[in-house]
Amino acid sequence: MYKVFFKDRTVYFCDNFPKVFEKNKGLFYKFNNIQELSQIIDAFYSLSTIDQLFIFHNDILSLIDEFKTCFKFIEAAGGVVFNSKGQFLVIKRNGIWDLPKGKLEKGETFEEAAFREVTEEVGLRDLVLKQPIVSTYHTYHISEDRVLKKTKWFEMFYPGKDKPVPQLDENITEAIWTEPGKTGFIRENTFPSILDVFYIKGLI
Repeated sequence: MYKVFFKDRTVYFCDNFPKVFEKNKGLFYKFNNIQELSQIIDAFYSLSTIDQLFIFHNDILSLIDEFKTCFKFIEAAGGVVFNSKGQFLVIKRNGIWDLPKGKLEKGETFEEAAFREVTEEVGLRDLVLKQPIVSTYHTYHISEDRVLKKTKWFEMFYPGKDKPVPQLDENITEAIWTEPGKTGFIRENTFPSILDVFYIKGLI
């Protein structure tokens, strides 16, 4: 099941209505056309007490393509960086715990963008790019425009001993190593999409 985060709420894309309807609560919509879909998205934004929207179609990938057309679509990449002690790196951006990431520049691959952004945001050189972890999707607004951002996450390894340096001009005030499992302080103040990455890597 694919999903998109609307801050702390979630939109799910599904192809099995009876199974999903039986086990969940929220707003349910069977895709009909792009105009209706756009109206459903607007309604979900305004219905702040409803935590989940389930959108159904027998071809989920086609549904996701239709969903993208309702937004300005941005692609980004980031990394979960581990050191030789098994610790991983987190940053605090705009007062919220996050992982280093950023938008793709023209002509960049996801791998190139992830390497560049992590290097810039925490000041570590000689990073080793490993396997992809997952892609997350979340939405936000720029003025009146709806934005959908896809972030592709990669596992990375830092073999050195330099201290990470936060990129202050990107509103990053902290960059620290932390132990897997000792993440209570992060879980209290982070984004659902970041928690998804942590769960997949078994860091929570």
